[in-house]
Amino acid sequence: MKLSTNLVVDSLQDVAEPAKKIEAMGFESLYISERKHEPFMQLAVAAVNTERIKIGPEIALTFPRNPMVLAYTSWDLQRATNGRFILGLGTQVKAHNERRFGLKWEKPGPKLREYILAIRHIWDCWQNDADLNFVGEFFEFNLMTPMFNPGPLDVGPPPIYVGAVNPWNCRMAGEVADGFHCHGFHTAKTLRSNVIDGIEDGLKSAGRARSEFTITAPVMAVMGSNDEEIDVMRERVRQMIGFYGATRDYRKMFEAHDWGDTFERLLEKSRTNQWETMHEEISDEMIDEFAVTGLYEETPGLLEKKYGDMLDEVLIYFGEPEKGDPETWRRLISAFHATEASP
Repeated sequence: MKLSTNLVVDSLQDVAEPAKKIEAMGFESLYISERKHEPFMQLAVAAVNTERIKIGPEIALTFPRNPMVLAYTSWDLQRATNGRFILGLGTQVKAHNERRFGLKWEKPGPKLREYILAIRHIWDCWQNDADLNFVGEFFEFNLMTPMFNPGPLDVGPPPIYVGAVNPWNCRMAGEVADGFHCHGFHTAKTLRSNVIDGIEDGLKSAGRARSEFTITAPVMAVMGSNDEEIDVMRERVRQMIGFYGATRDYRKMFEAHDWGDTFERLLEKSRTNQWETMHEEISDEMIDEFAVTGLYEETPGLLEKKYGDMLDEVLIYFGEPEKGDPETWRRLISAFHATEASP
């Protein structure tokens, strides 16, 4: 299990130095999410200011971008990083597609699948001089003259990861993608039943091995150097679970652990603006399902025990390595490296 992180900044000027620091600490990958800003511009800055670390959008919104446009962007970033770029794709929800981007919402799962196949077809044209002749339900590409062909890469095309929660998309990712970004709010039990089983079904149906696929996820870890630090972090995690738990989308997650009554109380508190007391509904037992608890050096082993072979790469909540104590993060990363090296 490898340790990665993400970076959230508000300007291009703020990317280079944090990216260098994160790389120097020894993280496996650096992801930039699409929120207030265009992620590929920030990724371009990170690309030319790092040498080893993998980079990519944790989730780039797919449908606002034409596959050909995103194929060019990804090709340039793969070239700039000498093969360290990862293209992460997600659909977002109907409201954002229709009301924020003014797009038609149609068969999002099948459209995402075709989108991935279309980009791969375009890349095959550039990398292997194959004819461009893609015809699908949503996209059609059949023109590529030498003036507009960027030519092959020494390192080959980048991998494509999918971020999703829908069971159909989880299976689809296992069939056609190279990796998967899991949603961070989960327990090991619900992650297995809602996501991992679907991915593995997709891999099996496509005749692919699990070793050909990378699964990443943000995880909750109550950790510190001593009991006092751990107690402080435990309360932060308790508040976070209470806040997220009041969302209707997570009803089934709570019900899967027979916590339906807790969910109803959290929902009622959200309706009556009792945000300050939501954490009181979260028991220590619940924290143990959502998180691991231990010293920094113990955390990788605890995560391995909780998730088994489900995850290949994790990001830890409450982590801003570029702002925190580098030595603390180096201790944690060293522990992950030690776990990787152990038989």
